[in-house]
Amino acid sequence: MVNNIVKRLQNIMRQDAGINGDAQRIEQMVWMFFMKVYDTQEETWEYKAYQDGKSFQSIIPEKYRWRNWAIDSKDGKALTGDALLHFINEELFPTLKNLPVTKETPRSKTIVREVFADLNQYMKNGILLRQIINVINEIEFDDAEDRHMFGDIYEGILKDLQSAGNAGEFYTPRALTDFIIAILNPQLGETVGDFTSGTGGFLTSALNHLAKQVKTTEDGRKFQSSVIGQEWKPLPYLLSITNLLLHDVEAPNIRNCDSLGTKLSDFTEADKVDVIAMNPPYGGSTDAAAKSNFPMEFRSSETADLFMVLIMRRLKEHGRAGVIIPDGFLFGTDGAKLAIKTALLREYNLHTIIRLPGSIFAPYTSIATNIVFFNNETAEGAPEGFKTRETWFYRLDMPEGYKHFNKTNPMKLEHCQPIMDWWNNRQPLQDAEGNDKARCFTTDELIALDCNFDQCKFPKSEEEILPPAELLKNYYSRRAELDREIDRTLSEIQKILGIDLTDDKQQ
Repeated sequence: MVNNIVKRLQNIMRQDAGINGDAQRIEQMVWMFFMKVYDTQEETWEYKAYQDGKSFQSIIPEKYRWRNWAIDSKDGKALTGDALLHFINEELFPTLKNLPVTKETPRSKTIVREVFADLNQYMKNGILLRQIINVINEIEFDDAEDRHMFGDIYEGILKDLQSAGNAGEFYTPRALTDFIIAILNPQLGETVGDFTSGTGGFLTSALNHLAKQVKTTEDGRKFQSSVIGQEWKPLPYLLSITNLLLHDVEAPNIRNCDSLGTKLSDFTEADKVDVIAMNPPYGGSTDAAAKSNFPMEFRSSETADLFMVLIMRRLKEHGRAGVIIPDGFLFGTDGAKLAIKTALLREYNLHTIIRLPGSIFAPYTSIATNIVFFNNETAEGAPEGFKTRETWFYRLDMPEGYKHFNKTNPMKLEHCQPIMDWWNNRQPLQDAEGNDKARCFTTDELIALDCNFDQCKFPKSEEEILPPAELLKNYYSRRAELDREIDRTLSEIQKILGIDLTDDKQQ
């Protein structure tokens, strides 16, 4: 049923001359999903208002609410063809992009204007557009079974979005978001933050975790304000808003902004959260304006480094964080990375680093990743001047029978069970060849190693013979990563030396 709906939508849109590629097809689908989901949510608000003896007023003018133009009652009156295109292009989109919003407008209403601000309607065939709308109307989002089904549709959209994404933008497998949230164990009354929330994966994992704790009306109020997100790009932002609406959050607290665009010293206690779960973008570089928002010793051209500093700054006292970071952060020795890692040991309790198998994000990147867990508190017995006493490293090997993860064999939550089994009964482990699989390092030992966190690494294995096409794809991906790293390093050297080679390149 689920795959059938996704395929039907894709097949219809492939016939339209206005759609070019995965990204446009996804954007086209999702703005309609949003309107349908929002209309269903408004039905709930209307019913609650009626029970309270109040009236409900939608921010969307009556003519433009989904229920009043998108439903085909089979009476020949439904908009289609050129009339539908004219309505959407000349009336609907301009109206939603310019909805009147004031300081008093509740968040549950302002999100409509926000999500449509940067959206586009690409389809040129109004008959095909009507077919798409009719398929979407087959899903009833007020039905629990259909909502569950949409979760699967949503996963399919995310996989397509991965294929359409740019370097440095990887969508975290649900198994990892669920695992990290389970370890961090947020409680009702705490806030969970993700400042590169993407499509809302970590936030929805947190909501699923917290929903089990809701027992009273007061619990329900706490649930509504339990997650905070920020996302810069319009399409993931729209997906995350829709995702949270489907998880019963009436006013999703997700902002469309650049998380690195605020001066670090401007953050106050009110900007801090209890739990942070994130997979910051990496492999990309930041501009001078973003770097200038950070203290000099932490300024880095690598986005993951700056996000790590941001996370540290926005974590409440006694707060906990689980962050996915690339291998380069662990063994990096440049000034910024060394300063950040030293600060982690001095100012936080960096208690665990999990080494992840290299193919978790395959085939979208071959970059090896890790999960860094730390708390904003002092560990008992920590040496003077530090909050970390010891850091455990654990290597998660590929599950038995797997050579690597891929689209057809993705990572599952059960694959994290070895970590869960080890977590509360920590002890050193070695593999059959005598390599460290789990080991504890004291803070003094890590400082003596110049903060080289590249411990319990994966042993070198015999090179796998891959099909030529996959081999070439991996080669070009790796070469692009190396090129970016070289460019960043050369740029930093030029700045240190005060050399500008721009003119030389133009001659």
